Amino acid sequence: MANIKSAKKRINVIAKKTELNRARKSQVKTAIRRFEEALMAGNIEEATIKFRFAEKKISQVAAKGTLHKNAAARKISKLAKRLNAATQA
Repeated sequence: MANIKSAKKRINVIAKKTELNRARKSQVKTAIRRFEEALMAGNIEEATIKFRFAEKKISQVAAKGTLHKNAAARKISKLAKRLNAATQA
């Protein structure tokens, strides 16, 4: 355990940030899961709506620094590729 006052404060700040990051990552995972469920159900219109929401959520999380911008771009690209493949079929 830290003895210095600033170190104690940093522990609290890090704990808050960790909790926020965990919540944000969970929101992204949920958005992706809902998109994939709509895609598996064969509902292209709903999947398109869910894709837009997931893309927005991923971009927001990347803007906050929880997710690296390249990782976010990779996730969005992967989802778009799956949506396009389902639309073509």
